[in-house]
Amino acid sequence: MASDEKKMVSSSKPALPPSSDEAGDVLSMIYRFFKKVSVVGAVYLVGYMQWSVAWLIGPVILSVLRDRWRKDNEYRRNLAKATASSSEKDVILAKLDDLPAWVFFPDVERAEWLNRILLQVWPNVNSYARILLKESIEPAVAESLANYKLTGFKFERMILGTIAPRVGGVKVYDKNLSRDEIIMDVDLFYAGDCDISFVLQRIRGGIKDLQIHGMVRIVMKPLITKMPLVGGLQIFFLNNPSIDFNLVGAADVLDMPGFSDILRRCIIEQVAKMMVLPNKLPIKLSDEIPTVDLRMPEPEGVLRIHLVQAQNLMKKDVSMIGKGKSDPYAIITVGAQQWKTKHIDNNVNPRWDYWCEARIMQSLGQALEIEVLDKDEGNNDDKLGKKSQVVQFELWDWDPGMGIQNDDFLGRCSLDISQVVRFGRFDTWLTLQEAKHGKVELRLSWHRLTSDVSELSRALTETLLIKTGELSSAVLSVYIDSCKKLPNARTQSRPDPYLTVTVGRKTENSAVQMRTGDPVYEIGYSFLVQNPESDNMEIKVLDSKTGGQLGQLTYSISSLLKQKDLSLLTQPLMLQRSGPESKIILSLQLKILKEAIKEEDFEEESIAEAPREPSPPVTPVAPPSPPVAVDDIDSHKPVPPLTDPVTVLPEAAVLRNIEDALLDSSSQKSVPLEHIEKEVDVPQEYSPPTGRDSPKLVHRTSSLTTSAGEAGLGRILLSLRYSMQNQTLFVVVHKIMHIPLKDPANVPDPYVKLYLLPGRSKDSKRKTVVVKDSCMPEYDEQFEWVIPLAELHSRQVEVTVATHKGFLGGSPVVGQVVVHLNQYDFREAKTMWFDLLPETSPRD
Repeated sequence: MASDEKKMVSSSKPALPPSSDEAGDVLSMIYRFFKKVSVVGAVYLVGYMQWSVAWLIGPVILSVLRDRWRKDNEYRRNLAKATASSSEKDVILAKLDDLPAWVFFPDVERAEWLNRILLQVWPNVNSYARILLKESIEPAVAESLANYKLTGFKFERMILGTIAPRVGGVKVYDKNLSRDEIIMDVDLFYAGDCDISFVLQRIRGGIKDLQIHGMVRIVMKPLITKMPLVGGLQIFFLNNPSIDFNLVGAADVLDMPGFSDILRRCIIEQVAKMMVLPNKLPIKLSDEIPTVDLRMPEPEGVLRIHLVQAQNLMKKDVSMIGKGKSDPYAIITVGAQQWKTKHIDNNVNPRWDYWCEARIMQSLGQALEIEVLDKDEGNNDDKLGKKSQVVQFELWDWDPGMGIQNDDFLGRCSLDISQVVRFGRFDTWLTLQEAKHGKVELRLSWHRLTSDVSELSRALTETLLIKTGELSSAVLSVYIDSCKKLPNARTQSRPDPYLTVTVGRKTENSAVQMRTGDPVYEIGYSFLVQNPESDNMEIKVLDSKTGGQLGQLTYSISSLLKQKDLSLLTQPLMLQRSGPESKIILSLQLKILKEAIKEEDFEEESIAEAPREPSPPVTPVAPPSPPVAVDDIDSHKPVPPLTDPVTVLPEAAVLRNIEDALLDSSSQKSVPLEHIEKEVDVPQEYSPPTGRDSPKLVHRTSSLTTSAGEAGLGRILLSLRYSMQNQTLFVVVHKIMHIPLKDPANVPDPYVKLYLLPGRSKDSKRKTVVVKDSCMPEYDEQFEWVIPLAELHSRQVEVTVATHKGFLGGSPVVGQVVVHLNQYDFREAKTMWFDLLPETSPRD
């Protein structure tokens, strides 16, 4: 009876709704069903319409590549998030390759106290960041995307999450500073749990896993005697920060290399315009300090860059008979400034002779970077090779199509600008990174700024001698405070004014000030001026609603040549084609370029020589021939040898002078080897300046040897250096001497290949050019590997000398040496002879 009552009670209860898990299973099942139907339907449609099998294979390949690309990005983002949120102990144990800067550099200090402060104030920073994104980033990104025919970009929700940025280390400078400033570098890293949604062409999407990493410089100036003791701040990135994110929502279907690269590029461009040198974000802290002191651009100098040529680039183009050559061009980057050379068709040894100039606001910590690319059709340029402020060079292989996204990357390299400032002039060859082989020739000069008008004629003469027609002789700094009493754009409607400032070919646009006839801008710009005696500055005040002009000002730069210190400070100037009382308040300053030639000597590091054993007399060898690239052997088109004395290593230049002196001009007969001095200077700076700037040597080592080595296979001269700042190992292969020759009819074609051990991976492989028919080849080629300091002493460099021909009818390997890096103190560069020994490791 009781059981019957329980049944009646249970049957009288209302039916419960299905649980959320059951509902989710049903939706998931429906989703999988329709997904299978769509796949089967697509296959059926291909067969029904009798289309080519490419219609089926193409999307499959694209889907596989997209999944692989997204997995790689997801792994990188997860690793970055773990780095940002975990304890330092977990980070160090998880990834030794990415230790904080303070681990390696004693002048970079830990800043855990600063991380705790950031975590505490992050909610307030969140609110400020939302305003910044909405008012500054959104309109700029929308305008940039419009250039790609992508319209309607707008942020809808902006939540930066609870994970605050982290500071990896702080460095405060205490040398070579003015008394009224403090300069500090902050290694900033953000990998938070943000939630940002946007609309683009009526497609709703979102951004998650936003990551930003870069070196931020904070300049506190001027120092004052009242609280807060600092008049203002200037905040900026030394170089473009690394920005990454993940697209979600409906935009997820567009999260593939083409679209996401465009969006990422647009965001980086807008960040660069705000706070990547030469642009700065000024913050005024005291009303006693005039705003012009913080916002007027103050260039430290001008870096003149001459990209001469490249040699032995990779071949990226494919032809009917195999691998063709490349159509290389280069991209040069200094902070937010970028230039692109023309492409040269079908050439792996291009000569550009390209000139450009960069305004340098902070030479300390900046670098020049180059990327070389091969132009391709479509949207994916291939990289051929890339190189703190840094000048960056990128080389690409060009193909007709839709831009850089389809071109092939040929390599990149970079150079610290402080080296050029130190020497005044700097001529060098740089080996391309992220490339199997290739190098570029650079000629750089540093020009400081002066107010001495007498230097103008010399600067103008110098630009005329170079004959490019685009080099400058002066720098104009402009600060625009405000405009007063602008006319209405329409009847009874206040204007929305903005400014365009033009000097020569460069134009800068200000932000729009809404509904005001007295806009306040407080912005500063700097311009390169070709000829101050004839050039003008033109300022136009425009209305953003109607596009109409509210006024303009044409100012002759030659007027500044008559002013004291070439400056015009906070002056109101009447606007033309405007209202009767309309004026603009601005400040101007002109500086003349003067090349900085250093007369002082610079100390060099010590050079050591490895011990050597006595050996039998030297076997006569065949005369050396010009080097030939490995890839050009089949086509029998040798690469021209390096003959410019400016670009050759000093050791090679010394040897060439010795050979010239020993050569009898009348008989053209060489002097015996034993008459040559044994001790010859060998500098360990691989690409120093020439002429008066050549550094003194502290030690000397023999650049010639009479020994054939312990095994009688010859000896090789190497230089090794490790850069603590860049975490990079440099190895220079200078020459090989006394390769044995038993068969005069079979003279070797030697080249050198290097591997970083352990592992012997293809990524670590480096190779010199081939020297035809020589037993005493010279290379003077530099190679680089990025190695964390923690791993340096566990690594070895395997150096193998091989011949392109069969060596004496047998193995192509002549000899080998393994350099154990734990045996050397890398506080000094080392140049040493090594005996070649029989091969002990497997060849590739």
